[in-house]
Amino acid sequence: KLTINGDLQIINSQKEPLTLDLIVKELGHNPKLIVIEFNGLIIERKKWAHQVIKNGDNLEIVTIVGGGS
Repeated sequence: KLTINGDLQIINSQKEPLTLDLIVKELGHNPKLIVIEFNGLIIERKKWAHQVIKNGDNLEIVTIVGGGS
């Protein structure tokens, strides 16, 4: 069970350990277009494969949007 962007979600994955990069793939996000706050800390993309996710962790996933005029 994880809280992702304020919503409780149950992630069923056969992969152990469950890491941030696996969560990104499970949720279908483009890793180049998001920033992840993990339990209150921004985690650099290069560290996602090593950041283990545990029951009760809190993620905020922010999508980067470009544009303007």
